[in-house]
Amino acid sequence: MSGAGPATRNAPGEVGYAQLWTADPAAWRATGTAWASLTDLAERRAGELVAGAATLRSGWSGRAAESAGTRLAGLRAELVALAPAAIEVDQVLAEFAARLTAAQARLASAVALATAAGVLVDRWGRVRPDPGRVPTDRAGPTVDGVAAAIRGALDLAATADREAADRLRQLVDAAGSGWLAGPPPGRPAPDTDPALVNRWWAGLTPAERRWLVVHEPDLIGRLDGVPIAARDQANRLLLGARREALLAQWGQLLGRVPRGLAELAGLRRVDAALGGLDALAARLAAPETPRAYLLGLDVGGEGQAVVALGNPDRAASVLTYVPGMTAGLHDATGELGRAARVLSRCAELAPGEETSAVLWLDYDAPDFLHEAAWDGQARAAGDPLHRFQEGLRATHDGPAARQTVLGHSYGSLVVGTAARDHGLAADALVFVGSPGVGVAHASELGVPPGQVWASTAPDDVIRLTRPPGDLARQAVLSVSPVTALAGMLTGPTDERWFGRDPAEAAFGGRTFPSGRYGHTGYWHPANPALDGMAKVVLGH
Repeated sequence: MSGAGPATRNAPGEVGYAQLWTADPAAWRATGTAWASLTDLAERRAGELVAGAATLRSGWSGRAAESAGTRLAGLRAELVALAPAAIEVDQVLAEFAARLTAAQARLASAVALATAAGVLVDRWGRVRPDPGRVPTDRAGPTVDGVAAAIRGALDLAATADREAADRLRQLVDAAGSGWLAGPPPGRPAPDTDPALVNRWWAGLTPAERRWLVVHEPDLIGRLDGVPIAARDQANRLLLGARREALLAQWGQLLGRVPRGLAELAGLRRVDAALGGLDALAARLAAPETPRAYLLGLDVGGEGQAVVALGNPDRAASVLTYVPGMTAGLHDATGELGRAARVLSRCAELAPGEETSAVLWLDYDAPDFLHEAAWDGQARAAGDPLHRFQEGLRATHDGPAARQTVLGHSYGSLVVGTAARDHGLAADALVFVGSPGVGVAHASELGVPPGQVWASTAPDDVIRLTRPPGDLARQAVLSVSPVTALAGMLTGPTDERWFGRDPAEAAFGGRTFPSGRYGHTGYWHPANPALDGMAKVVLGH
């Protein structure tokens, strides 16, 4: 794969200085996207074979017809097996492009260091002091530092090149020996410990894993402990079925005459979910960087989705973002955009580091204020979030990643409740715009000391909330619904609906500033809170 740039005087298997400068990650990413687009073609052709076989059966019988039917079934199986393989090529090339980008960023930093220090770098990447700026007898440490930085960038690119080539070679070998085996024995239950799931998955052959992705995508797509790449393949195979399920709901609701308020509300919900699903599918198909990985999708109710930007299994730092009230499938791409802005700021602050951000919208978020004033939905989300984080630990390649979990608004209660009741595989927790996180002190959240962070904007309406006990008393004593509602939004300085404000000193966490951007403005490009979130993710 190292033909991405002009040849240089580097040993076989290495990547040269000029070669890395001229490599085009976007071209590799676009090539991967083109491969992924083959899945639609394969699905159409497989459908045509099914229809053709049905036609044959209706007018042809005998041994020849049976033989033709068997052959058509085999061709269809090969086409179905092609889909996850095409998605895997896209994954490999996207990850290769991402690592090339990181290597180029490291190389640019090394050259900037050389320029500032008075060190010259030639076209082969060789380093020497500029005699007009730095005396030769004083330049040794600087020259060595620049040379080491350049070598680190080239080594990263070479490693990425070798790994991508090996993974593609394995795919070719699998195609030569047959894509699929028979079904493997045994299946873990959906709530199995992710470490045990990962051990089970590691014991399967590549062909058995592909069989499960193709034939049991519902299980594999949501099973914490299965590697991210396989979950993404499985869930992408389900996109069409999920859309058909929403269209079926639409047809059922539309067929009810007369239609009452419930049916009209249902039609609006399905319409919004369809729009959200189509927007998400467009993002998944786009050649944007970082690549999106679909780790979970549910079109029931308001809809749920788990989407990663960049592969968490390969990143050094991973953010899990849990959104709050009104979040659903209808706005999954909007919520994903918030995670993307943190990831983009991480790239600006540390351009040579590999990071990933996950939108975790795998719970029923409150839709209305009276729902958000109680913690039932947060408690129900605690165990799934716990398992998801454990799954990230279990499937990660190489040294453990730094894992940060960020909760916004009601999502901060989900994070706090999960940490309190189940424990979270997290190196840091971040709360923004929080109504309280279900504990009175940061020490109750089970993460390393000094790694609980929070920010509340000066003009965030969440500052006006008060504890649920006060709400109940207010509702009983009030003679006016308006007065009762107003009582929900007037309270002590640091007591929120679910305990002390985590951004207050008495909570025992650490804080970072936010500008006046309201309850949803923590991701505004000019808000210092965006820098704060990114620095926590990076561990800076």
